[in-house]
Amino acid sequence: MSEPLSPCPWFPFGCVSSLNGAWSLYRVEPFAVSGDPHAAFTRLKDLVSKTARTVVLTATETYLHAECRTRLGFIDDLECCLCPTGRVIHVRSASRFGIWDWGVNRRRVQRLRRQLRRE
Repeated sequence: MSEPLSPCPWFPFGCVSSLNGAWSLYRVEPFAVSGDPHAAFTRLKDLVSKTARTVVLTATETYLHAECRTRLGFIDDLECCLCPTGRVIHVRSASRFGIWDWGVNRRRVQRLRRQLRRE
């Protein structure tokens, strides 16, 4: 796979991504990994699978794709990918519909980051 995560759309106000191609305003830092990278990715997959209104569609040793339903019923896509170096997990969260997400995707990524740090 040449690009581990889908790119943000051309009008990325409902998307955040840790990949270099993301506009700086919509860029988030990847999740830093300390210790065993595969154990960290397994913890992340577990956290996502236990998140309310979230369905994991694809989960491998290095990639995760989930649908997250907002409180208003909109569906967002969450993707995470363990970098081959094993030191970071790249993340992308994006609205499927609309052009503005009121910060929902950024807050989702920030919440996952906090949860990963706690464990």
